[in-house]
Amino acid sequence: MPSKTDLNPMSSPNTIGLVVVAVVLFVAGFFVGQLWQENKTLKSGTTPTAAVAQDGAVQPPSGPSAVTLSQMPEVTKDDYIQGASNPKVTLVEYSDFECPFCNRFHPTLVQIMEKYGDQVAWVYRHYPLSFHPFAEKAAEASECVSAQKGTDGFWKYADFMFNQQASGTAISDDLINQGAQAAGVNMATFTTCLSSGSMKAKVTAQQDAGTSAGISGTPGTIIVTKDGPQELIPGALPFESVEQMIQKYL
Repeated sequence: MPSKTDLNPMSSPNTIGLVVVAVVLFVAGFFVGQLWQENKTLKSGTTPTAAVAQDGAVQPPSGPSAVTLSQMPEVTKDDYIQGASNPKVTLVEYSDFECPFCNRFHPTLVQIMEKYGDQVAWVYRHYPLSFHPFAEKAAEASECVSAQKGTDGFWKYADFMFNQQASGTAISDDLINQGAQAAGVNMATFTTCLSSGSMKAKVTAQQDAGTSAGISGTPGTIIVTKDGPQELIPGALPFESVEQMIQKYL
């Protein structure tokens, strides 16, 4: 006659071992799937912008409301602006110098300015993500460049940083210094500024203001007209999508 322990297959060491292995494989499979999806999304050059319902209808992406967008600080002469002096549309981009999607999106906005620069202005604001180890330093470095070379120097630094990463150069202390040199700064003055941490407050203030306006990731670009903020361009959309979004305001 079998014992009571024989009647409970779950008490078998072999069975328990199989259960543990199954759980480990499930968890490992989940994380591998997540990494695969993230890599696939990055290679596509865009971020997810809409969900498809079970009936196949495309649902609009969730995003900040008009009330939330209205919390965005107004564009002033202290912003980094290029393009039209009296624009019909201003694109206020919250960005991160180390963000791969920002790197993909930078040429898109360059292309927008080449085509619509007489009607559109582009504003860059900081939104360094905490899990990018060089993002904060690169943002503060851009402010130290601006302290010497103004808005033109800032854009030279920004273009250099994104262009170098697009060509395969990883962001580093050396690349940050090269960006400053490309902008033509006095390197001794730049190094003193960067090591002092004096620009951290400005970077943090811009990021906090972006969060209040509904920005939660990068790039996050707000379309602004003379009537105020209108809508968010969610992520690194391609040129054609951005063009379609801004044309209705031109």
